[in-house]
Amino acid sequence: MLAALLLCSPASVQAHGDAKGPSVMPATSEATGPAMTIYRSASCGCCTQWGEHIAAAGFRINDQVREDMDRVKQANGIAPDQASCHTAIVEGYVIEGHVPASSIQRLLAERPDIRGLAVPGMPIGSPGMEVKGRTADPFAVMAIAHDGSTTVFELY
Repeated sequence: MLAALLLCSPASVQAHGDAKGPSVMPATSEATGPAMTIYRSASCGCCTQWGEHIAAAGFRINDQVREDMDRVKQANGIAPDQASCHTAIVEGYVIEGHVPASSIQRLLAERPDIRGLAVPGMPIGSPGMEVKGRTADPFAVMAIAHDGSTTVFELY
């Protein structure tokens, strides 16, 4: 189990996941919620586990497997200290990492003037990073302002 956690832990500059969970996103063609494009590497199983969480909340997933995740993050204004393993776009907002669906739903309901949300790193217990028998670590969902600064959006 420790090896799997290490493979799914943050890398040197940008965090990218690996190895844990299924390699295919759930089918969401019948979903009626907002469309979300998720960019991820092919080897990241925790990304697909997060996708299952997002699908369960009714989001429609457009899965984009990419090998240039650093470029995707840079193009969407994600700083290295905000990075996680996957990057998503929903209704013009960037969603970085294991952000709970409830935070995304709040974002879309309130529509603040921000770039998006991030859960930096890959905290144990965040959606897609659950570990059986292990208590979830507390984590923060950060709001990313247009200038790249962050503030706490929600605490879990």
